[in-house]
Amino acid sequence: MSAPCAVVAAPASGSGKTLVTLGILRALRRRGLKVGSFKVGPDYIDAAFHAAATGEGCYNLDGWAMRFDTLAGLIEDAGRGCDFLLGEGVMGLFDGALDGSGATADLAALFGLPVVLVVDAARMGASVAALIDGFRRHREDVEVTAVVLNRVGSPVHADLLLRACFEHLSTPVLGCLAREDGLGLPSRHLGLVQALEHPELERFLDHAAARIEAQLDLDRLLRLAAPPSISLLGPDVRPMPPLGRKIAVAQDVAFGFVYRAVLEGWRRHGIELAPFSPLADEAPAGDADAVYLPGGYPELHAGLLAGNARFLGGLRAAAARGAWIYGECGGYMVLGEALVDGSSAVHAMAGLLPVVTSFAEPRRHLGYRRIELLAEHVLGEAGAGFRGHEFHHAREVERRGEHLFSAATARGEPLGPQGCRVGRCAGSFLHLIDRA
Repeated sequence: MSAPCAVVAAPASGSGKTLVTLGILRALRRRGLKVGSFKVGPDYIDAAFHAAATGEGCYNLDGWAMRFDTLAGLIEDAGRGCDFLLGEGVMGLFDGALDGSGATADLAALFGLPVVLVVDAARMGASVAALIDGFRRHREDVEVTAVVLNRVGSPVHADLLLRACFEHLSTPVLGCLAREDGLGLPSRHLGLVQALEHPELERFLDHAAARIEAQLDLDRLLRLAAPPSISLLGPDVRPMPPLGRKIAVAQDVAFGFVYRAVLEGWRRHGIELAPFSPLADEAPAGDADAVYLPGGYPELHAGLLAGNARFLGGLRAAAARGAWIYGECGGYMVLGEALVDGSSAVHAMAGLLPVVTSFAEPRRHLGYRRIELLAEHVLGEAGAGFRGHEFHHAREVERRGEHLFSAATARGEPLGPQGCRVGRCAGSFLHLIDRA
């Protein structure tokens, strides 16, 4: 049975739910509780911060891209053996894909999860009660059980906000978090700077935990939590078909965009994973029958990667012996012939796919994707369907050869063929989340 659970949400992005979530996770861990977590939606970076805060892995749960069985299995996994399970929502509570599905509210309704609403009150007074009441009443199947008032300017401001809430709402306020300009996380073009790159992450997490402990009623939060209303015994979660029996997986700050559910799904079904670091010039395991290059930030390390002969030579050797090689987004770019960085410098890559990608004149590509294989592949038969997403600023400036996928938006609007395939080497800018 899963642990008691709550999900942190907000009226809009930028309200501070990530900082609140991290502070709660670390504060409860410092109390000696075993705390699990999950991130709603396709965000790799926030999930890595959760793992740093708890010392445990963090799953992504995606109501648009994942099948029900996958979601139920993952929420069971996330809470197994834990004293408390905390989720972090995506965007605003009722915001989802372009077709209207996949919101944090949908996941909360599906599993009966109590919602803690984080409200940015920096520019609000008594009107805060009307905003909270609107979110509380918007959907009968979503229960906003508690509120956190964030970025509160002063004790006088806090008193004004609390009086408005107490007079007009029955929903409890867990506390008021004072505005602290120095408490924040640096960002770059795809979101927050990764947890592994944060120079003083432990100090930051402990500071956030101390603020939460001092200013929020954590005991009340624990009493309001409830276990998911639907669970599966012995979940059989495998979102992505295995690429081989032993898969070499690139894992470092240049290739950090990988879903825990994918790796754990492979492990659970007897697949051996062999991590390696391209940035450290490590080659994939010589006996691996498959190589997986996830997304990340290879463009920030393109010069180093281009000079890492053991890594690039190991990729070519794997291709020569007939291993399946698959790259997503950043991994796809590294499998190509060259990568052009933001300063227009050209860096030679592995040359296994006839593709040149560029960050010069960047163009944003963002959204959920409906994905189908165009021909038989280790991922499945021709026509096999997946759900996934796309988030990058690079573009193909040259591409030859056979396409790998066809893709459409969340609404089903066709985007045409995607990616590239040569023999057993393939990739695209798309990130696969689950089978359709």
